[in-house]
Amino acid sequence: MKKLLLLSLGFLISLSAVGKTSLPAQEETDARKLSGNLRAYPYLDNEPPVQTPPPAGYFPFHLEHYGRHGSRWLIGGNDYLTPVRNLEKAEKAGLLTPLGEETLAALRDIEKASRNRLGELSDIGALQHRAIGRRMARNYPEIFCDSAAVDAKSTIVIRCILSMLNGLQGISEVAPGVNISSDASQADMRFMNYDDRPAWEIKDRAEATVLKDYRERHAIGDDYLSRLVKDKQFARDSVAPGLMPYLYWVLANTQSHSGQPWLLDRVFSADELRNAWRYDNGMWTLHSINSPLTEGRMPFTQRNLLRNIIESADTAINSIRPSANLRYGHDGILINFITLTEADGLGREFATIEEAEAAGMRSYDLIPMAGNMQIIFYRNPAGGDVLVKAMVNEKEVTLPAKPVSGPYYRWTDLRDYYLRKIAPFD
Repeated sequence: MKKLLLLSLGFLISLSAVGKTSLPAQEETDARKLSGNLRAYPYLDNEPPVQTPPPAGYFPFHLEHYGRHGSRWLIGGNDYLTPVRNLEKAEKAGLLTPLGEETLAALRDIEKASRNRLGELSDIGALQHRAIGRRMARNYPEIFCDSAAVDAKSTIVIRCILSMLNGLQGISEVAPGVNISSDASQADMRFMNYDDRPAWEIKDRAEATVLKDYRERHAIGDDYLSRLVKDKQFARDSVAPGLMPYLYWVLANTQSHSGQPWLLDRVFSADELRNAWRYDNGMWTLHSINSPLTEGRMPFTQRNLLRNIIESADTAINSIRPSANLRYGHDGILINFITLTEADGLGREFATIEEAEAAGMRSYDLIPMAGNMQIIFYRNPAGGDVLVKAMVNEKEVTLPAKPVSGPYYRWTDLRDYYLRKIAPFD
């Protein structure tokens, strides 16, 4: 497929800001971050970065949003059962280390608690969205004012519906006078959770070759088992087969629940965690990036979402009533929406998974639990262009246009650019 668009001059300028605020992945040592898309939202008990004030005379009047559901239980039953069953083999043989015994006890407790809750929103997940909702209303009182229209939609998955309800509760706690409507319907799935079958088939073919090779080059090995099992040969022959990545997933996801022990960085070294993280991050990278590996197709899976946001913004701009459109869905939608909008330059073409990772394609930064992208619209009562800024996980990002000031862009520039970009798929 030929390139759909030439990159704008503004986009080229914005690339200079990419990647300056986070350590290269090979240097990351924070186990909670190296949990990837299982990372708990980083702003629950602490505040997000300070925002840049808008140009003089401009005030927010509208907000567009797409957010991932909050922290959840793992989805597959074997996710919890596999580590328990494998470590029980060493227990029966009397070969568990003290850390192995502690880990197995924790795994048993977690597995028991997970029964009949697979995939559901956790207690921490509810708190995350309430906090995000409160900050929205607190940060933009001009939008979330009395009689403002807040329209919220969710996918039809229960963890997303509950995330929406908790987000709206947080808004109402700060701005009780807003008018809220909410819905979760199959009728909205075309833009809330679009199933782009041809694109997924392209991705599946790339996973069978490119991802397989990437994972082999970043294999974790079995050294971590020496911390859990006393006999190395027994561990490799009887415990290791089929254990990874389930052990990593369960231990990483304990941060989704109140009161769970944190064992991840005691079981795995920093190097092992980085490679365990890469096992998933390679998949997310292929899933979302603009690359010849996937025929440049993957960002465009979210063209319907981008068009819906443009149309919703057009309606808001022509109204005198402050408003917000909130959408609650999934990580696989959010990360592709980020690359489609070219936030922080992540829509440019990448030749390899490693190249994209080095540029900032890191699941722990982009799609933690409750991850979100917010686009805030500003206008000057005295007249002039509508301006926008965007935030990914409440951190300001660059967009593919020439900025007016700091992270603020003319909406007409972005709107025209995005419509031209997705036009070939109409």
